[in-house]
Amino acid sequence: MLTVIIDYDSGNLHSAEKAFQRMAAETDAGKVIVTTKPEEVARADRIVLPGDGAFPACRQQLSDHRGIYEALEEAVIRQARPFMGICVGMQMLATMSHEYQDTDGFDWIKGHVRKITPSDPALKVPHMGWNDLVVEQEHPVLDGVATGDHAYFVHSYHFVVDDAAHRLAHCDYAGDITAIVGRDNLIGMQFHPEKSQAAGLRMIANFLSWAP
Repeated sequence: MLTVIIDYDSGNLHSAEKAFQRMAAETDAGKVIVTTKPEEVARADRIVLPGDGAFPACRQQLSDHRGIYEALEEAVIRQARPFMGICVGMQMLATMSHEYQDTDGFDWIKGHVRKITPSDPALKVPHMGWNDLVVEQEHPVLDGVATGDHAYFVHSYHFVVDDAAHRLAHCDYAGDITAIVGRDNLIGMQFHPEKSQAAGLRMIANFLSWAP
């Protein structure tokens, strides 16, 4: 089994690589590599797309790595291999982002990425630090994860899904903020599971054995 973490020059992948490799070793889930190569994405059994920074820049960076998006779409959409998006990698599943400028996403899960607007003006944006998850729907990747478990967030925009069935969890920041989205073989996490201690490692381990 091969899990690839896509490197498209959009973030430091060291902590993600180490967390996925650790859980793969603990659960006998095969090999985890970081790659920039479309051919390795094409042969992967599972695919992880991270992303840090602004949505338009991440989307452009992905497009600039020739062949990566095409390999990703073939593996994930046409061949239905398990996919996890992290932070902006999750937001790119959306139809469109409105960060700085309107930018098309993958449109794999219908919805829009919009600025966080807490109802309490004392709360700062970006939303940064630990927050409690509120699990809304059961999912194999969330097995053993419960409402009240902590996750580590760093973001100013969040994914507002068109279909409530596609929001698996949220957190409260003077209003609901989407934390996890998913459908079929897709799952996306706004927080960083690799930095979210026990709950995050549990989700990574579950993803590595997920067979949608």
